Amino acid sequence: MTGLRLAGVGTALPEHRLTQAEAVELHASFCGFEEGRARTLRALYRRSGVDTRHSVLLENSQGELPTRQRFYPAARSEGDRGPTTVQRMAAYEAHAPALAVSAARRALEAGQVDVGEVTHLVTVSCTGFVAPGVDSAIVEELGLLRGVRRTHIGFMGCYGALAALRVVDSIVAADSRAVPLLCSVELCTLHFSYDWDPELLVANALFSDGAAAVVGRGGGSAPWRVVATGTHLLADAEDAMTWRIGDHGFRMTLSPRIPDLIEGTVRPWLEAWLAEEGLSLDDVGSWAIHPGGPRILSSCRRALGLPRESTAVSEEVLRECGNMSSATVLFILQRMASRRSHGPCVALAFGPGLAIEATLLV
Repeated sequence: MTGLRLAGVGTALPEHRLTQAEAVELHASFCGFEEGRARTLRALYRRSGVDTRHSVLLENSQGELPTRQRFYPAARSEGDRGPTTVQRMAAYEAHAPALAVSAARRALEAGQVDVGEVTHLVTVSCTGFVAPGVDSAIVEELGLLRGVRRTHIGFMGCYGALAALRVVDSIVAADSRAVPLLCSVELCTLHFSYDWDPELLVANALFSDGAAAVVGRGGGSAPWRVVATGTHLLADAEDAMTWRIGDHGFRMTLSPRIPDLIEGTVRPWLEAWLAEEGLSLDDVGSWAIHPGGPRILSSCRRALGLPRESTAVSEEVLRECGNMSSATVLFILQRMASRRSHGPCVALAFGPGLAIEATLLV
């Protein structure tokens, strides 16, 4: 049987983490919010579905909250927006490579793949830009061949890793001897916003840092094999979710319409896509749905007629790690493989466009 085999999956998190209760107090303190706004913020964080999050900006996991991080200073005025984008990109350059290398190394170890076998390297990130970039760091630190074919998928948002799986699947389809390595690294906490804006407050409450990698083969045994990939760009929804570069970090918009847009679109599109593979929704054994937030997961369950337990792993990753943008769905697939979740499996992620990306695995 043809198709990309996910021979090994590796994940990596920054060393230090915050509880959500600690995160909201940090947010309120260095933004200088008065108590009324702080109470509103605490209620929002409690509803996020997140218990703990990791960040490369944390210096320790104990002690007084103000000393836990030094990157974000207390606002000096109501118009203070914190570090500039230049400063945030310097932090990305300092921290992203090591996290990506750690995930890539673990993927190679899990797949029992020697560094000299890797023929292609596909990197994914929407939270930072630098060149030479993460791809060069992976080549140097892991000792990949200097002729490894490198591709970067940037700024696609939370579905970037599934788009990358489509790319590496195409690589293996073109050459069954290829051994592609995919690595996603996202440092979302570099883009914390000081604004009192409902959409940005939601983003502050959800997003976190993490990296995940997959090494693939065109044959042999593996926990997952890619059967098909699909993508769908919703009509008249281009402003529902956006990700733009601002003067003080990247700025996200998250319309409250997103859950309804997904709920009204995902079922008919998935039914048609699965039918091309001779499958129906009832044939799907497991779901790896990107947890953009609790409402995204509940909208998918309602639209697809799924029980709560079908998104248990997605909720678990959100609760323990937060939303790590594109890396998140690979964390979910890794946990599902370790628990021998039943196939076929549909991996779903959503991002700016508004777009849906899907991967069918067995």
